[in-house]
Amino acid sequence: MNIYVGNLEFSSTEESIRALFEQHGEVTSVKLITDRDTGRSRGFAFVEMSNDDEGRAAITALDGKDLDGRSLKVNEARPRTERGGGGGGGSSRERW
Repeated sequence: MNIYVGNLEFSSTEESIRALFEQHGEVTSVKLITDRDTGRSRGFAFVEMSNDDEGRAAITALDGKDLDGRSLKVNEARPRTERGGGGGGGSSRERW
């Protein structure tokens, strides 16, 4: 089960998130989302748990729980939607 964890303190680490979720079952991965330009946390992460029942128990137990001074927002992650292709700007007029 893939779980969204939001409202994280910017100083939270993958290790602290893993330790919190491991209290509720086996964690297969933790992905702390960072800004690609600065490398700084964007304040949310995804936790993958191997068992759906343990994942649901973690969501119930941890939604609203305090971590590093912030009240967590925890729920089942929605499937990622495809984003439109990049755009390039520029003019649509041909130059002669």
